[in-house]
Amino acid sequence: MTTGPRAIGAPALFAACTLIWGSTWLAIKFQLGTVAPGVSVAYRFALAAALLAAWCLATGRSLAFPRRTHAWLAAQGLTMFGLNYVAVYEAERHVASGLVAVVFSTIVFMTPFGARLAFGMPVTARTLVGAVLGVTGVALLFLPEVDLSRGDPALAIGVAWAFAATTIAAVGNVVSMRLQRDGVEVLPGAAWGMAYGALVAAAAAVLRGDAWAFDARLPYVASLVYLAVVGSVAAFAAYLTLLARVGPGPTSFIGIATPVLAMLLSTFFESYRWTWIAVAGVALAVAGNAIALAARRPRAATRT
Repeated sequence: MTTGPRAIGAPALFAACTLIWGSTWLAIKFQLGTVAPGVSVAYRFALAAALLAAWCLATGRSLAFPRRTHAWLAAQGLTMFGLNYVAVYEAERHVASGLVAVVFSTIVFMTPFGARLAFGMPVTARTLVGAVLGVTGVALLFLPEVDLSRGDPALAIGVAWAFAATTIAAVGNVVSMRLQRDGVEVLPGAAWGMAYGALVAAAAAVLRGDAWAFDARLPYVASLVYLAVVGSVAAFAAYLTLLARVGPGPTSFIGIATPVLAMLLSTFFESYRWTWIAVAGVALAVAGNAIALAARRPRAATRT
């Protein structure tokens, strides 16, 4: 008997992704500095791909796919695991992580509309209302960071990288849906996608002329292992399973829930001080999630 995320309920999958990615915003900070962003992404997904492939072999899941499927797996690696993360790391080098979170939350619009263009899937009014409330809530939550960034000369560069990351991630979601519709199982597909993503990140680092350094200090190594094992293998297994099960609309709202949890964690680890505006932002974000997730879920198109 095989085991995997398909045995877990949709609410638990949503919560797992939120809990994990809510903490990775902090972990990524330990990746910045000595090692170039593209190199760190390559390390992260190479390790994650190796671990996931080993798990698939140990549990009897085949990693063999035809060439046509590999083309889509490469596209998934390019978008979901490669360029997306390089752009996120670059964005955080120029602006505060809170502003990156605000921009990335707009994925709640991009993914459903991308799925509509690609597959004709409907975008419900509930999803749109929830998305507006959610993005507004995230913006209010990070309003102080947004205000401080206004006079920063690197603002335009950081925001451009953040929007690029969000757009690429939305395309990656659509590609993942295509793979699931073709019957590709989540874990073997993710193993190949992460491997391709690592290659893409490595190629980007080479083209940029980045040095292949490695930071052997504990903060970098520990955050790398956490991001690979928990932030990549566990989180993406849950995320891709959820995407197949409930569709792009509800799944994309992880982009709203994640920064809210990140700020809650920041209260304990970074002494974040709450204001009434931030509390109102959380309330709106929660309301947006509640409205969108109460919508009727589409049936999953494939096995996971």
